[in-house]
Amino acid sequence: MGVREVALAAKEAARVLARVSSDRKDGALRAMAAALEREAPKLLEENRADLDQARKNGLSGPMLDRLALTQRIISEMAQGLREVAALPDPVGQVVRMWRRPNGLLVGRMRIPLG
Repeated sequence: MGVREVALAAKEAARVLARVSSDRKDGALRAMAAALEREAPKLLEENRADLDQARKNGLSGPMLDRLALTQRIISEMAQGLREVAALPDPVGQVVRMWRRPNGLLVGRMRIPLG
């Protein structure tokens, strides 16, 4: 998938996310956290294989360090998803309002990127 296709997919995803309830988004984030923890052994196994291949391809030590997963990293990723789920949903929040000289009321509302 090229950059253009990724951008178009992101734009469509933003349209969909704008209509999804906060409860569903939070539920999806919690489900992703649970899936990360449930699939951790497989993720770690696949990561080891990826690292072995990267070493064979001559990837530098610092790059290998960035790619390496540990149980702790996976747990922190899952916890991060849960923390985001616990935050208030910013979509639809009006963060600034002002009145133009002609009397028109203008506001800035948070929307999904895309």
